[in-house]
Amino acid sequence: MNRLPLEDIAAAPATRLGTLSWVGMEGIALPFQVAGQGVTGQASAGVSLDDPTARGIHMSRLYLALAELEERELSLTRVAAVLEGFLDTHQGLSHSAFLDLGGEAMLKRPALISPLAGWKRYPFTLRCRRDSQGFHATLELTVGYSSTCPCSAALSRQLIQQAFDEDFTDMPVSREAVRAWLGSEQGILATPHSQRSQAHLTVRLAGAPDELPLVSLVNRAERALGTALQTAVKRIDEQAFALANGQNLMFCEDAARRLHHALREQPGISGFQLRVVHAESLHAHDAVARSEWNWGGGDSKCS
Repeated sequence: MNRLPLEDIAAAPATRLGTLSWVGMEGIALPFQVAGQGVTGQASAGVSLDDPTARGIHMSRLYLALAELEERELSLTRVAAVLEGFLDTHQGLSHSAFLDLGGEAMLKRPALISPLAGWKRYPFTLRCRRDSQGFHATLELTVGYSSTCPCSAALSRQLIQQAFDEDFTDMPVSREAVRAWLGSEQGILATPHSQRSQAHLTVRLAGAPDELPLVSLVNRAERALGTALQTAVKRIDEQAFALANGQNLMFCEDAARRLHHALREQPGISGFQLRVVHAESLHAHDAVARSEWNWGGGDSKCS
């Protein structure tokens, strides 16, 4: 039986003329690696449709080009090459190409004191574009941390002072008595509220470094905050975490300012936006702070 040539409807002229800024696919399953660990990733790939008479693009060519990233370390060099391939296979149709890659990076993080370690997930999205102005990339990253309210801490200290005055009104004050009192439930009858918080970072990457700066951004953000979420812990680590929270009391404004100044020192970025969210244990709503630097040609919003 003779097979007839398969008809390509997409090659037919459009019945209604017009250009389109983006045509492609979203939610493509794509496994790749970040920091040497596998990521069950998702990709959104597309190109502009600049020929107003063309019916459509060749989506299968975009899909097949993603194989260059499969099971390999994610780098801007590889992504830039894939975008070039998008345009090479759409000559005469497209002038711009887009590729978003997202997932959860798995990083092994050490405990604070003990030799234990465990894995943490860091959600991220790498957004890349190739157009007449060159290659552009932004990295969106979420970092979790603990935040203890300075106001709540001050109010708790005040209650402890009041309890001390009441308990030692008619009692001689000695070092041994005070030490025993501090180690009792009466000595810590009030505790400040803290919450699991998140920093959402969006950074514009300068140039096209081969290594994605995800790990260095995580390290810088966690150092600036001082209260990174923990994985495997012993009691000595839990005590060290309590100490870190007590030494890093933070409103959302404090966390945003810490991150702002830390990101200003991060090599390889030309601008950023950040948003911190404290999912408060006191309120049924969240406390939020935002900041940016050199974003959209504007000046810093946190000096």
